[in-house]
Amino acid sequence: MTVYQLDVTDIKSIEVCLKDISEKYGHLDVLVNNAGYGIGGFFEDLSDKEYRDQMETNFFGVLNMIRLSLPLLRKSSSAKIINISSVAGLTATPGMGAYNTGKWALEGFSESLRQELSLFGFQVLLIEPGPYPTEVLTTNTRFAEKAMDPESPNYEYTQKLYKKYLARNEILKSDPNEIAKLIESLIVAKNPPFRNIIGPTARLRYYFRRFFPWRLNEWLVKKVIFG
Repeated sequence: MTVYQLDVTDIKSIEVCLKDISEKYGHLDVLVNNAGYGIGGFFEDLSDKEYRDQMETNFFGVLNMIRLSLPLLRKSSSAKIINISSVAGLTATPGMGAYNTGKWALEGFSESLRQELSLFGFQVLLIEPGPYPTEVLTTNTRFAEKAMDPESPNYEYTQKLYKKYLARNEILKSDPNEIAKLIESLIVAKNPPFRNIIGPTARLRYYFRRFFPWRLNEWLVKKVIFG
């Protein structure tokens, strides 16, 4: 197994990686786009740079990878592109607007790309996980600089949001390896489903968003997060 260091926002690093793959293998069968992070904070507290940096990684980073990988993927007899989205790409929450924006954009892009590349025998798939007990909400947490400023009008709510996510992360019992196993099953499946919701709360959140009146859904989100 060969491991490469790559930055999805750095075109040169992607090109170097793909050049080596091309020379060693001649083609690419599967591309899994999993790079990303989430930045917390109310819109009012997010700087333009913080918002754009979020989109550069979570959305445009995916576009970079796919655009540059397509020539190698076209050399495969059954190429697959698996984009790791989130249930946050299907239903939004306050204080995570930048992350929601990137994932919603990824959902729309993937749906369009799937229809385009299906003309050439490609399969584009989405995985939409719910929360898992990983370091995304601990050591890898990012918050807008102004979100942690006590002078921000949103400071009280941002603190409640952060504490709620930390508490939830501590009680989650789901195994992140479930996602790895799902990816493997999608790779080997002949005709896998396009959207794949996974996680202990993901289906529940999606169900509420799709089938409940918006006013009730909105009330439940505020009740759960802010009490």
